[in-house]
Amino acid sequence: MDRRKELLDQVTDHVLEHGLIGLTLRPVAAAIGTSDRMLIYHFGSRDGLVSAVVAQAGARSVVAVDALPAARSVRAGVNALWAAYQTEPLNSCLDVYCQAAATGLIGEEPYLSDARASNEKWAVSLRAYLVRCGAPPRRVRRIVTLVDSALYGFHLDLATDRPEWLAVGVDDLAVAAQSLAG
Repeated sequence: MDRRKELLDQVTDHVLEHGLIGLTLRPVAAAIGTSDRMLIYHFGSRDGLVSAVVAQAGARSVVAVDALPAARSVRAGVNALWAAYQTEPLNSCLDVYCQAAATGLIGEEPYLSDARASNEKWAVSLRAYLVRCGAPPRRVRRIVTLVDSALYGFHLDLATDRPEWLAVGVDDLAVAAQSLAG
């Protein structure tokens, strides 16, 4: 494994555990046993490192979705996807993406282009998963748009600390997705 890939894996693991907000080179370098100069050498800058970490977290979430077994229906698939969002690695990967967006990183370059590329890979993975769960390919884009946006909202929902309320809302979403599937 080349050194850049090894460092990226270590920094991504660190960020998934500790978060992206407030990330500075010296502390993260010390945490993974290297120097900030080595990170700059391999990633060019803090921005280059953050961009690579967000992309790596996105890639890990795609792997997690690709590994989900097909559910018996779109409704069951949406509920299973929500359950996966609450476990690792998806929970932390989604947190990193949301932290990047919340700090304004996603709206600026190079993050905006990186986020778009990551989002497209994520959408392809979600489409494939929902087709495995019975969504017709001709309708799956609409279903993914609805489900992805809503599940991000549920993931970010700070208005309630009652998971049972969110579960009811997610099942309502799952019923709507099943209806779109026909």
